[in-house]
Amino acid sequence: MYSRILVPLENSPADETILAHVRDLAKRLGSAMVLIHVADGWVARNINELDLRESQEIREDRAYLEEQCRRLEAEGFDADAVLAGGEPAKEIAAAAEREQCDLIAMATHGHRLLEDVVRGSTATALRHLTKVPVLMVRADKK
Repeated sequence: MYSRILVPLENSPADETILAHVRDLAKRLGSAMVLIHVADGWVARNINELDLRESQEIREDRAYLEEQCRRLEAEGFDADAVLAGGEPAKEIAAAAEREQCDLIAMATHGHRLLEDVVRGSTATALRHLTKVPVLMVRADKK
């Protein structure tokens, strides 16, 4: 049903919630996983346009993604990692198409409408940017 699942990670405890869910789904369906993190600091948003060097944020994000990918591969999963920079919803939608994913599975924080208006919501924005189905799993509050 789903051969490639894109899993946005944010380097927070919410990642464990979605990874646990996707592990089970991928195991049942034989799906590959593509992990993505979108670095959204100033350097990450402008690295290409201004020909900047990688920031500490980007190096740490890359190391985190690679570690998560290694863990999944050690468990027998087919997993790849993609580090992007910029506006999260746009980068996730672009990666879903580029990586030929047929599902995006992500953790949400259960914000309320007013909080989403103030903070913005990547999950809400994705609905308007991609035709790929989006599975949202509410992260545990810790």
